[in-house]
Formats: sequence, C-alpha cells, structure tokens
Amino acid sequence: MVSSQAEEWEAPLLRLAGEARASGHTAPPAPSTAILARAYAYCTSVTAVHGRTFHLAASLLPADKRRAARALYAFCRIADDIVDTGGADASRQLAAWRRQTLAPPGPSANLVAIAWDDARRRYRIPQQYAEQLLQGIARDFDCPQYRTFDDLAAYAYGVASTVGLMLMHIVGFSGPAAIPYAVKLGIALQVTNILRDVGEDWRAGRLYLPTTELAAYGLAAADLARGRVDDRWRAFMRFQIDRNRRLYAAAWPGIAMLSRDGRFAVAAASALYEAILDDIEAHDYDVFTRRAHVSTWDKLRRLPGIWWRVRPREGDAHATL
Repeated sequence: MVSSQAEEWEAPLLRLAGEARASGHTAPPAPSTAILARAYAYCTSVTAVHGRTFHLAASLLPADKRRAARALYAFCRIADDIVDTGGADASRQLAAWRRQTLAPPGPSANLVAIAWDDARRRYRIPQQYAEQLLQGIARDFDCPQYRTFDDLAAYAYGVASTVGLMLMHIVGFSGPAAIPYAVKLGIALQVTNILRDVGEDWRAGRLYLPTTELAAYGLAAADLARGRVDDRWRAFMRFQIDRNRRLYAAAWPGIAMLSRDGRFAVAAASALYEAILDDIEAHDYDVFTRRAHVSTWDKLRRLPGIWWRVRPREGDAHATL
C-alpha cells in the first residue's frame, strides 16, 4: 500500500553525517577536577531519572565511556526540555544553551555544560553533530507536519541519528563504514518514540506521522483527535511497526563495527527500545490512552539474550577510532 525506498531518504542524511564528521573536533581536555566529577555525577542523576533505558544501557560501558555517554544524554535532555517547557522564551533559551555548550565553560558554568565539554573534547566528537542536533530539536518550535517518510527521516536524523553518531565516538568504531548503520539506528529509535507517543504528541499539538501514509489508510486528523483504535488504525500501525523493525534489522550489523567493550551497551539500547513495539502490539495498538513501555524486569530478562547475540568471538578484532 505504501512503500519507502531507503535510497531516497538515506543519501542526503549520509552527506550530512559525512560533512559533520569532517568538520573536526576541539582540543583534548584538561585533567579532571573536583567540579568535573560533580558535573559528571549530576549528568548520571539526570539520565537515571529521565532516560531509564539509556541509563541501563550506558551502565554496560566501561566507567569513562559510561560517564561520557551520560553527559551526552544530559546535554540532549536539556535542549529537548527547553523546547517542551520553555514557553514563549524557549527559542532564546535554546540559543543560549547552544552558545554555552560551544564555548569553553568556566568553573561556575552549568554542570551539564562542564561535563559535556569534557566528554566531547576527550572523545573528539565533531561539534557539527551537536549543532545538527540543536537545529533538529528547534524544528519542534514550529510544530511541523511531515508529508512523507523521507521528510520524517530527515527530522529523525537531526534529533536522533546525530546522538548515535556522537555516541559512536565515545564507544569507539572501526571507521566511516559504520556511519550508515548509526544513521539507520537513530531513525529507528526516533520512529519508535513517535509511535509510542502518538496520543501525547497530539495533545501537545504535534503530529509526526507521515500525513500521506495516514491518508493511504483512510485516516485523518479527526481520527487522531478521537483516539479510536479501529481496523484502519491497526493496519496503519502494523505497517509502521513492520518498517520500523526492518530499520532495526538493517542497523544491527553496525554493532560489529563498534569497539568490543561498547557493543553490548549499544545492542541493549537498540533491542530494549525495539521491544516497545512488542508492547504496542500487545495492547492492540492503543497509543492514545496509554504509553507503551518495557518494565525493568523485562529489560533485565532480555539482557542475557542480547549479550549472546553480540558476545566476543574468537578472532574478533577490537575496533578502534
């Protein structure tokens, strides 16, 4: 009924990723200080409260990479919260956050900015990825709608694939061949968010689902407003979930291109997020009156199987930058 040709949406996003990677990075960091330790501890607390799946996955990384990953999450979280709760002043706040995280922070700077500055320097994260992220998040100010999946993929690149590309520098990866997989995984994760949060987003005045695909299944804005699960909605969601799972599958081979000590963490983040799709299906595609989730016990139960899929094997080289 509706199809998506990966080559149509993927090529421009890979150009963006390549240009950002070529933009370079800032100088190595100064030695850690007491304020830096406080800053990283604060980022850990932010991640534990607001990003439980990410917090769990990051806990599977070595200590230095773990705290850098949580600094990345906290940097993104602040930007996202500004857009969601900043009110009429949100645009100015986001611009101020951008300036603060581009400049070297002083000892009295925001703790997240201090930790993020250290992390991006330590792991040589190209600054343009962070700028692409902030530009992507700023698109929500206008509450745009997306006609096609290609349009939605471009948005998802900005707000999610960029995060994966930055995380890849923290985890370690074998080379540029890993980039397309990170882009796909970011889009898969963001689309999962969108499918989970349809009702919540609609009440906030936002619609991310491709409007041409809604129309192809006989759905319109009025149907979303009613929040009724009928056969049209079920068929639409089955199509969306099937494509989303194909994206996860297409991204999975990239995990083998990551450093061995980071593969389990990224695989866990991917698989645990994909499990949200199972919960949506288990509740008859009702994303209007409930928020799909994976319980803590279910996450822990799945971890051994995820580890088995990415476990080190004989002759498996350690991927590096």
